[in-house]
Amino acid sequence: MESTFLIADSGSTKTDWVVTKSGSRLATFQSAGINPFYQSAEEIIPVIEKQVLPQIQVVIDKIFFYGAGCADEKSSRPVYDALQNCIPSATEIQVASDMLGAARGLCGHSAGLACILGTGANNAFYDGENIVRQIGSLGFWLGDEGSGSYLGKTLVVSYLQNELPADLHEKFAKKYPEIDRLYILDHAYKKPYPNRFFATFSGFISEHTDHSYIRDVLEEAFSLFTQKYILKHKNADQYPVHFTGSIAFYYQDILKSVLASKGLQAGRILKTPLGGLVQYYS
Repeated sequence: MESTFLIADSGSTKTDWVVTKSGSRLATFQSAGINPFYQSAEEIIPVIEKQVLPQIQVVIDKIFFYGAGCADEKSSRPVYDALQNCIPSATEIQVASDMLGAARGLCGHSAGLACILGTGANNAFYDGENIVRQIGSLGFWLGDEGSGSYLGKTLVVSYLQNELPADLHEKFAKKYPEIDRLYILDHAYKKPYPNRFFATFSGFISEHTDHSYIRDVLEEAFSLFTQKYILKHKNADQYPVHFTGSIAFYYQDILKSVLASKGLQAGRILKTPLGGLVQYYS
């Protein structure tokens, strides 16, 4: 008898879910992001109860959850415990990093470089089954170059330090009249999820990609990601470089141009690896 799978790809901002059986999708939906670095099991359970369970109309046999902050068994425990509590029918629950999920969804069973550029950023060399080499991301405050949170932070800092061109400065002030130094410091150091907060400003970037300053910001961010992560992998130019995440997807023309300038081969660029993960498990 065929098993029914629940597969999740989770970032800090949102989680994409799919229910599958025999490779066919029975349901696809979204919930809030789940990240055990920021949330306990007690905080994750209400998300699953209110946003996930109402979308599931069948008995789940196995769960494969790939998420940000799920680096190892210890860090993943809050997610595992929450899933076990809310979906007791599952006889198998696997919780692994969003990076492994991205690699399997992008590369399938072939070797390649897999990268994430969404709210956060990450990278890995994948041998067709598992990650064998990774240039570790240092997270929002110390890394995540090229991500939505990095781009938003870069934009806000430029605005507060009067480094934006006059026309962009005026448009930013009009769109975000509440923004001043104390407001930003409060959200950066006192409010939860500063990475999500700064990532919201990438929306302004998307509205002004025809502006030379914004294009320069994007090119510099992607070049930095390429130099710090991709090019540190041995023989990086011999493998396709795949990407997933909203930033990579929506700015893929600029991203491909940066990759080509570094002698790298662009592979698949997907908004989410969920479709690839369905194929991987079928």
